[in-house]
Amino acid sequence: MLDQSFYDRPVLEVARNLIGKYIVRDIGGEMLAALITEAEAYGGEGAGADDRASHAYGGRRTSRTDVMFCRGGCAYVYLIYGMYPMVNIVAEREGIAAAVLLRAGEIVAGHNTASKLRYDKSFNELTPAQKKNLANGPGKLCKALGITTADTRASLFSQKLYITQSFPGVAPAAFDVVTAKRVNIDYAGEAADFPWRFIAMPPG
Repeated sequence: MLDQSFYDRPVLEVARNLIGKYIVRDIGGEMLAALITEAEAYGGEGAGADDRASHAYGGRRTSRTDVMFCRGGCAYVYLIYGMYPMVNIVAEREGIAAAVLLRAGEIVAGHNTASKLRYDKSFNELTPAQKKNLANGPGKLCKALGITTADTRASLFSQKLYITQSFPGVAPAAFDVVTAKRVNIDYAGEAADFPWRFIAMPPG
């Protein structure tokens, strides 16, 4: 389990360093785990204050965004299109709105439970395309791990939901981290061009 110091850093550092970590979820005593392969940073100090893509841009503090101002190390889950949960990892110090959206992952433990949550089928019943798409998007990742808006403010220092450097029985992944523009934020002015998206790519 990652400690508090990991989340207390600038949001861009947290976002980049989340790539290759594992998000772990306890579902009825079974531990599901996903390798984090894509993440986007939002808000934070410095340039983050000009991030028009942040839900808390301009110090906007609402019942939904209030959790972004908490000290790093908890979850912020919101619905997109009023339907699909998106899990974010709150970063930086208390009073600074900063979070990292987990955009994609790869299930590495608890495949059957993740598959049933996502498709209502066991893993061996899935087509190759369904296996590929099991958690390769922010809404898909949440569904496969059973993460909902009820998990907003959940501590990442609990056995119910946490992030870790490694997971038992899973070999470390080899990858390079590349940066890109964030997606679906054309409304955000200059912030739409911030290279704040981090993606795991095959090495070489």
